[in-house]
Amino acid sequence: MPVKIGRRQVLVAAGGLALGGAAFAGLRLWSARLEELATAPVFSTDGVAIRGTDPVAYFTERRPEAGDPAHVHDWRGAVWHFATAENRDRFAVEPERYAPQYGGFCAWAVAEKGKLYSTQPGNWSIVDGKLYLNFNDDIQARWETDIPGFIMAGDRRWPEILTARG
Repeated sequence: MPVKIGRRQVLVAAGGLALGGAAFAGLRLWSARLEELATAPVFSTDGVAIRGTDPVAYFTERRPEAGDPAHVHDWRGAVWHFATAENRDRFAVEPERYAPQYGGFCAWAVAEKGKLYSTQPGNWSIVDGKLYLNFNDDIQARWETDIPGFIMAGDRRWPEILTARG
């Protein structure tokens, strides 16, 4: 059984506090339609990976945290932002440990559809030490119905997606 940490578990652990307002200070939430994106090794907007969210913070703070453009690292063709210089340095040493799976594209869409969709900072899970991001709350709920199955399918499809279209 995979070990999973995600937004819902953090909410329960925090006594049911909503992860809005202060917890997401500086993060903008997007309300976009589910739309297939062009193939790339990393989900980025204007060259900034995963909407400027610090990937290390998911592991250290157990929540998404806005990155600071003063702390950046270039990796896989995108600029990654970090909340602190320490997080940037951790990532620089071990990017594969902290980077979201499937390049930060929607994990459910990679697994279920073999397509690349955007993600939201608040829709995340850490499973067996790996970060997975999803499109929105509804897609996150679908993902949670069979996480091991989706990971197996996503791991199989991800190289095919990059090879077939890249």
